[in-house]
Amino acid sequence: MRILITGICGFVGSTLARSLHAAGHAVAGFDNFIRPGSESNRAPLERLGIKVLTADLRDAPAMDALPAADFVVDAAANPSVLAGVDGKTSSRELVDHNLTGTINVLEYCKAHKAGFILLSTSRVYSIAPLTALPVVVKNDALAPDAAKSLPAGLTVAGLAEDFTTTAPISLYGATKLASEAMALEYGETFGFPVFINRCGVLAGAGQFGRADQGIFAYWINAWRRRRPLKYLGFGGHGHQVRDCLHPRDLVPVLEKQFLAPKLAVGDRLANFSGGATSAMSLKQLSDWCAGRFGPHTVVQDGTPRPFDIPWIVLDPTKAKTIWGWKPAMPTPAILEEIAVHAEQNAAWLELSAPR
Repeated sequence: MRILITGICGFVGSTLARSLHAAGHAVAGFDNFIRPGSESNRAPLERLGIKVLTADLRDAPAMDALPAADFVVDAAANPSVLAGVDGKTSSRELVDHNLTGTINVLEYCKAHKAGFILLSTSRVYSIAPLTALPVVVKNDALAPDAAKSLPAGLTVAGLAEDFTTTAPISLYGATKLASEAMALEYGETFGFPVFINRCGVLAGAGQFGRADQGIFAYWINAWRRRRPLKYLGFGGHGHQVRDCLHPRDLVPVLEKQFLAPKLAVGDRLANFSGGATSAMSLKQLSDWCAGRFGPHTVVQDGTPRPFDIPWIVLDPTKAKTIWGWKPAMPTPAILEEIAVHAEQNAAWLELSAPR
């Protein structure tokens, strides 16, 4: 199978490229290399025989010039929920990259009759009912209060795909939700397969150390180097919770999707996450870091951030039902992989920090 990966030199793109290449697929991809650290992934991929091109998915003529593929895995995005409002990127840049870029890739798929797999996000789900979620604290982590009424589509197992996606979901979330809709429409209109994989927090060794984009990698790298750390919002206790998934665990389902027969539209969208068993609070992550690297002070700062949510865990039951999928790598193993990488790459935060 000829696979084209967008954002191939990002953490997720490069991880998938290596795994799909090892599985025997002909892998190529492109990147615009604007993210700090991405250039470091080019040479290792090329040494494996993976073709890496320089192109920007916002550039329609550049997309037209790409080699033909059987499937596109879209791993390119500005993945920060603060994008467009943080003063570092403009809202227009965010929309151009995350939505207009997706449309350019869909036009490529239309021209080549290539399948399309969008790696989407948990942040397409509505913020308001999540911030109002009744929660309790258990073992230094927030959890839905099962004794109270919970929003439709949400249980202690996580958010299902029918949880509301009504605004507000952040500008970032809106670009991904709009991309999902456009992808499904393109596939139906022009007759090529489309799958939407809504991913939980992706983490692992080599993830760029950004607090707004790769919190597990950032926290572990910063802890090891005794960098200042803060628990922001929610009383400054660090009880906010996220799930965790290694992108390598997506490879088995990607290979099934490459060969899948035509499915109903509703079966082409599913959550992929480590689920409730993978979920961890920042305080629990700190405890893990203290056990691995020794003690470090974390400042309690209750200052809220835009779009922050106390608890967000995706329920992957639908993915298991349709695809027989479940994650293989538990959270402690992911954390240890990141820790070993942090020990071997002392300058990782500088390499992957914003310029």
